[in-house]
Amino acid sequence: MTVSGHAYTVRQVCSYRVVLEPQDAKDKAALAAAPESMEFAGGAADNPLCFTTNRAVGAATARSFPGEGQTLSLLANGGVKQLPTGLSLTVSYIDTAAGTAGLGANCAGIPVAQYKDVRAGDTVEFAGVLFKVSGLTEQAVRLTRTSE
Repeated sequence: MTVSGHAYTVRQVCSYRVVLEPQDAKDKAALAAAPESMEFAGGAADNPLCFTTNRAVGAATARSFPGEGQTLSLLANGGVKQLPTGLSLTVSYIDTAAGTAGLGANCAGIPVAQYKDVRAGDTVEFAGVLFKVSGLTEQAVRLTRTSE
């Protein structure tokens, strides 16, 4: 498949994500390159933090979440959970009658993950970290980290 003029191979398809791998060696190298800084600046300047396969960036982002087995609460009042590497998480809606919610993640001003109609027990992933939706209230969505 081609995205923005770059060729990718679909490497993995699961219920919560599709993993694309660049076909071109230069594209692979560019994605793996270390960013100049691990501090987010906002907008396109964060592309090296947001769109990367660099293990140091992934590790820094993973450390920004609560530890395995711990809970992350995302507020439903339009609040944004901003991570130090630029990823921001939001709750787009909670429907307590249906027991569903919408979750999203943005980085460098670009949506990088979107989940619609998640329910308690569903798995979601942000920046390579897996969470189980552990609760929904009118005020928040609670996620319990299930991976290291």
